[in-house]
Amino acid sequence: MSDRAVSVVRAGALTTVQDRGRPGHAHLGVPRSGALDAPAAALVNRLVGNSPDAAVLETTLGGCALRPRSDVTVAVGGAPCRITVDGRPVAWGAPVRVRAGTLLDIGPAVSGVRTYVALAGGIIVEPVLGSRSTDLLSGLGPAPLTDGTVLPLGRERVPHARVDVAPQPAPPAELVLRVTLGPRDDWFTPDALRTFTSGTFLVSSASNRIGLRTEGPALERARSGELASEGMVLGAVQVPPAGRPVVFLADHPTTGGYPVIGVVRAGDLAAAAQAVPGTPVRFVAVRRR
Repeated sequence: MSDRAVSVVRAGALTTVQDRGRPGHAHLGVPRSGALDAPAAALVNRLVGNSPDAAVLETTLGGCALRPRSDVTVAVGGAPCRITVDGRPVAWGAPVRVRAGTLLDIGPAVSGVRTYVALAGGIIVEPVLGSRSTDLLSGLGPAPLTDGTVLPLGRERVPHARVDVAPQPAPPAELVLRVTLGPRDDWFTPDALRTFTSGTFLVSSASNRIGLRTEGPALERARSGELASEGMVLGAVQVPPAGRPVVFLADHPTTGGYPVIGVVRAGDLAAAAQAVPGTPVRFVAVRRR
């Protein structure tokens, strides 16, 4: 293998390869996948001189540790964390030159959930349906990283950004999600709709890349029975029989049979990716565009 590669020394709780995903295959039952916090992934790519669609690493809560086989420029963003190279602290949110054979340690998230690691040249694992993203629901793309995995890198082609630090939004203390009601809001009682759009829920620890699950008041249905399965979209808020809303994220199923009470604006989903368990969640109804 080329020396343009990086070895995984510590994979962490869940570290996956992600890019901008594989949209356009829902009719085949394939989710779009891709980085949950897309702006954070795009920023770290820009900091190291990669194209926006280059593959990065997405870590979940616990970080990871890497050892490059050749000198490489790295940038880490998304959830803030401590970063060291052979034990020496280096900058978060800025390009850092890491020498071959040294240990790059991305620590646990100090706040937020998902940290993004871009390496100059991008991670060039084999694409599936045009994307290198790991999809936890369908199993497409590379498996989540394990200790000892070796990831090939592309060639550095563009100089990295010349910045001391790139501003990034803080993880939300309260998650406010703008939602367009429907298409199945008529399956819920008027009281349930008022609770949904004026009450407060909490992010559940059962949340994952498939969906942000909530805890809080149960939403009562006005209709009994079940729907036939129908298409699901990114940001759909599905309400299972227990009555607690689930916001579908990048690895969501493409069909489902529980009623969708509303759909969250795409621009709010990056914040959802960084909301730690216990974060208050409010759904704010907005008009259809």
